[in-house]
Amino acid sequence: MRNAYASAGQRQVFAFWNQLTSSEQTILTAQAAQIDLEEISELVKTHLRGSQKTGVDFLKLQPAPFIARPENGGEAEQWRRARDRGEAALRAGRVGCFTVAGGQGTRLGFPGPKGAFPITPVRGHSLFQVFAEKIFTAGRRYGITPPWFILTSPANHDATLAFFAEHKYFGLEPARVHCFPQGTMPAVDFNGKILLESPGRLALSPDGHGGSLRAIVRNGMIDIMRAHGVDTLSYFQVDNPLVRCVDPEFIGFHLETSSEMSTKMIPKRDAGEKIGHLCRDAQGRTLVIEYSDMPQNLCEECDRTGELRFRAGSIGIHVLDREFIARVGSGNDAACRLPFHRADKKVATIDTLGQTVTPTQPNGVKFEMFVFDALPFAKNACIIETERAEDFSPVKNATGVDSAESCRADQLRQFARWLKAAGAEVPTDGTGLPPFALEISPLFGDDDMSVSERWAQLNPKPKLADGLVLT
Repeated sequence: MRNAYASAGQRQVFAFWNQLTSSEQTILTAQAAQIDLEEISELVKTHLRGSQKTGVDFLKLQPAPFIARPENGGEAEQWRRARDRGEAALRAGRVGCFTVAGGQGTRLGFPGPKGAFPITPVRGHSLFQVFAEKIFTAGRRYGITPPWFILTSPANHDATLAFFAEHKYFGLEPARVHCFPQGTMPAVDFNGKILLESPGRLALSPDGHGGSLRAIVRNGMIDIMRAHGVDTLSYFQVDNPLVRCVDPEFIGFHLETSSEMSTKMIPKRDAGEKIGHLCRDAQGRTLVIEYSDMPQNLCEECDRTGELRFRAGSIGIHVLDREFIARVGSGNDAACRLPFHRADKKVATIDTLGQTVTPTQPNGVKFEMFVFDALPFAKNACIIETERAEDFSPVKNATGVDSAESCRADQLRQFARWLKAAGAEVPTDGTGLPPFALEISPLFGDDDMSVSERWAQLNPKPKLADGLVLT
């Protein structure tokens, strides 16, 4: 192995070999064995020594068509048919849920897996518990609980398993909850040399949410899906507690259109909103152009109605066909292999003497894949419109935009909206925010219809006051 690394120009990986203990040598050997040196060499060639290009002809780029919601001009009967089709698939046990949860709560000031972060406004239930209760509720509604696949990372895998065990899997069957770690990639310096975190460890980082597809394959999850009878997977990220993780309309549209990968969009708030753009290229393929890669003139271009022409924003909510995941995730077919992207980062490393270096500016390159890069490979890619207020409020920061603070406020607005739809008199301000904290568990209701049904059954009705929890 040392000879192979030396031949690849990566001799420095084993520079401290003779100073390591036997156990340290074992760890370094295991890490080095997982690295595809040919892949690293190619990435260095294309991303460091060449010029990484999007490969998109922006002059021929078009907005991707999407299925509009009925209140925005879509066909109500089409949405009803999609819901019926999706509910039939759920009752047949064909649908599984997949959460990408490899992150830590570092940016939130939380010492643990991000999925364990307390997010609900009254009880402080975790992100994982919110999703678990939505999945449990779907099982109660459709007669079979969707199996849940959870992508962890080497940094949080054991802590995630312990968290689920501590909370008794939130009432779900442990045999239907499958946690597995995503892959890692070594960071390199700007000359393409693999960096060391310490004399006996590589500087490794997760390979991005796009790596989730090959992690599914490498960890044997395709066979587990087949054993469960699952051929359709509902994909969502751990930082979005509003997500309708079991959405029969979305699942139904995916199946009705014979799509291999479907995605949800929301109309962008403005040209500067930092979400990707769903587009169609000159070959008619659906793709996502990151907000940082989109030319400013296209971001700001408006159509004849005055709306943004490229207004379909990508929010990381997908439905995928199992066999499509198997094909893309295997990496065997060069025609549908996910590309890596370059990210210049501050990487904790060591110098030639083995001393720790704490960089104050980017000193290395990390490589990661994006799951939306699978869209151009998918047959009949389907895009449906969703409501931001009902499906998207990410938790990325401790305060400010897209924060735990803003997400809790969005949950309160959603709960107040559902109760008003049920006939309750809830005071709210001009943004729909009630003056007190309340909480509706998915076990009580997970949309306006189910909350209305349960609220009508309550006699007497509870007082709408600070600290109310409906469960």
